[in-house]
Amino acid sequence: MKLENSVVLVTGATGGLGQEFVRQALERGAAKVYAGARRDHDWSDPRVVPLQLDVADPAAIETAAAAAGDLTVLINNAGISGARSLLTGDMTEIRATYETNVFGPLALVRAFAPTLAANGGGAVVDIHSVLSWIATPGAYSSSKAAFWGLTNTLRLELAAQGTQVLGAHFGYVDTPMTAHLPEGTDKSAPEDIAGRVLDALEADEKEVFADALTESVHAGLTGLTTGVFA
Repeated sequence: MKLENSVVLVTGATGGLGQEFVRQALERGAAKVYAGARRDHDWSDPRVVPLQLDVADPAAIETAAAAAGDLTVLINNAGISGARSLLTGDMTEIRATYETNVFGPLALVRAFAPTLAANGGGAVVDIHSVLSWIATPGAYSSSKAAFWGLTNTLRLELAAQGTQVLGAHFGYVDTPMTAHLPEGTDKSAPEDIAGRVLDALEADEKEVFADALTESVHAGLTGLTTGVFA
């Protein structure tokens, strides 16, 4: 899926990685980028169209779908870290994590699938994590694992209408979301991750392992499962 002359929606567009997706999509020739976010941001490029969008709000998703009838690429980038424990964390916070990280992206794909089909098929990019495959305490890793499974199923269901579905995996990125991590934690630059993800999109890939950590973890998991189903 080439980005030249495409129309892109980036959710979580005002975050560190989201802003990179917006910037680099424009650099690669996107005709328009809808910048979906809960808060305002001063976009200097007239090709950027701000959309007030909380991905956990069905009404906001419906409004976005009505406004962006020319969409060809949906980037499900919005996400939250969520409760620190599934056992003792507040259930409202745990549910909110799943609403943002799993059900919100699903609702967006459902809302925009007819639009993508009408506009030639297009593409969906789902932003996962290396923690899709590694369990950690709290709601985040389990929500990303669920999102990864959802992406794999949607890829099958959207194939008939010619929609590319790309799952993107990577470790920590140097954004405000990871600012609380201990000093010395290995973090990738947002521009590097966004670039690798968009390279994979334009190469018609199904998955991208966008940093060395994720490549290593995936290779290890692949080695563990080799021959299991033989």
